[in-house]
Amino acid sequence: MKTSLIIILFLLSVTNIGNSKTILGKARIIDGDTIHIKSNKIRLHGIDSPETKQTCKIDNEDWYCGKQSTKELKNLINNQKVECVTNDVDRYNRYIAVCFVNEININQWMVKNGWAIAYRYYSKDYVVEEKYANDNKLGIWKSEFIEPYAYRRQNKN
Repeated sequence: MKTSLIIILFLLSVTNIGNSKTILGKARIIDGDTIHIKSNKIRLHGIDSPETKQTCKIDNEDWYCGKQSTKELKNLINNQKVECVTNDVDRYNRYIAVCFVNEININQWMVKNGWAIAYRYYSKDYVVEEKYANDNKLGIWKSEFIEPYAYRRQNKN
């Protein structure tokens, strides 16, 4: 399938089509669920990845799962052009978007490979992918971890 067809199908599924915008360009990766393209700050829709400073535990040993999540997103994008279709703007004035690189849905890939969780508070789009990652002990699912939103709440200050 061509990227444009995927994006058109996505746009048809978005309820707020009138406010959508496509952003295309080289991405600067901020963390496992946030990128910047030019001056556009973009939060990946429906996913939540560990925070950069967040650690997870494997056999009672800490490992930097947040840094690894960011690294996995960088490796996936690999300095290629990213195409993002926005569907909202959050309270931090970031676009909320589903993004693609080489016809791969980045949001979906991050969850299916275990580097982010389905952010059920905002969307149930990636619940199946999360179950797959959990069942196969991929990414953070091979460890013990605190959900990223709970980690942020605990470390607010």
